[in-house]
Amino acid sequence: MILSNISVPLLGLVDTAVIGHLSSAHYLAGIALGSSSIAVLFWLASFLRMSTTGVIAQAFGAKDFNKVKQLLLSSLLLSLLFALTLIALSPALLSVIASLSESSEQVMEQAGSYFSIRIWSAPAALCNLVLLGLMLGMHYGKGPFYLVLFTNLVNIVLDILFVLVLDFGVAGAAWASVIADYSALGLAVVLVKKLFMRYGVTWSVKFPSKDSIARLLTLNRDIFIRSLLLQLCFSFMTFYGARLGDVTLAANAVLLNFLMLVSFALDGIAYAAEAKVGAAKGENDPSRVKLWVNVSVFWGAVFALGYCIFFAVLGPSIITMLTNIPEVITEASMYLPWLIVLPIIAMGCFLFDGVFVGLTRAKEMRNSMFIAVVLGFFTPFWLTLEWGNHGLWFAMSCFMAMRGATLFYRYRQICHQGALLQ
Repeated sequence: MILSNISVPLLGLVDTAVIGHLSSAHYLAGIALGSSSIAVLFWLASFLRMSTTGVIAQAFGAKDFNKVKQLLLSSLLLSLLFALTLIALSPALLSVIASLSESSEQVMEQAGSYFSIRIWSAPAALCNLVLLGLMLGMHYGKGPFYLVLFTNLVNIVLDILFVLVLDFGVAGAAWASVIADYSALGLAVVLVKKLFMRYGVTWSVKFPSKDSIARLLTLNRDIFIRSLLLQLCFSFMTFYGARLGDVTLAANAVLLNFLMLVSFALDGIAYAAEAKVGAAKGENDPSRVKLWVNVSVFWGAVFALGYCIFFAVLGPSIITMLTNIPEVITEASMYLPWLIVLPIIAMGCFLFDGVFVGLTRAKEMRNSMFIAVVLGFFTPFWLTLEWGNHGLWFAMSCFMAMRGATLFYRYRQICHQGALLQ
């Protein structure tokens, strides 16, 4: 899980590095705004992956493979519906992005070009989330690794070809991602078919039951609200950074790649926790639930500390690798200390997200996120408004800490109440 997730931010690193070495900061700022806007929409759809993993892990633990198929089809139908909705609303969404960011005309032109092309990968990207969730829930750790590695290799090769060789600019980076997503969907179908064959599951298709769809809708509703609140904070980072100028927006785009490296690495442990905790709940074994939580916390702390040291030593080198624009390097270096301490601050929120997904307790995740957004992000930001971009990164640090603290507190409550299997 860790290997597959670490490869995900390589996509953003290559996009940033390729565009970051073009002639002007507005190219980097434009792809930052366009790609982050797409990321917001696709990350909003992360509820599809999370809910799929949780319910399928429990069905897998109970050895109910008919239920696995029902849940898979229900999730795929929801993913296609959500993807088509995003495509239909894309012109309006682009107008909202332009009005909220108040970016320069040059930046908005590049952002619009990227967004208008990349949105067409939504059906493939969202179906891939569901199939990824299935593989995680059925403890097929190699599948996600193959899938994500393949996606990023295709994207990297096409990025270099379209942008550096054919000089397609920001549009080339967008087309590279679209082609990579649809290529990955083909591979995902092959991997899932082989996984089903391993357990003797027939590839028959029956329309899902009302109960199956209703349960997923309830679970997805709460995780969707949670994801919406999460993306509100990350979107605010991008849009408020745009108000601080093109250079600050570009610098934050570089630094957010550090955060992505942290999040995907720690999410690797969290994904494993989702599968193990979910299977333990499906087996009706609370002691194994607690075991996997403790193991996940231990390894999360180890990797978080390792990231702190890694960023402290190599952070400046990573910045200069991502861009050679002097003013962007200077600006990003100014805020690097926030990224050095952030891994250990953010560890708890990533890991306990995984625990609560495995327990399919989406309501607690939603409530925790609401508290963290109000008290952990916007309140600290408002109190440090005069700090400018430093205030923005301070608010993000408080937000991550609050998410972890509230989820841990609720987990302890559930344990004391003996309600882990409810």
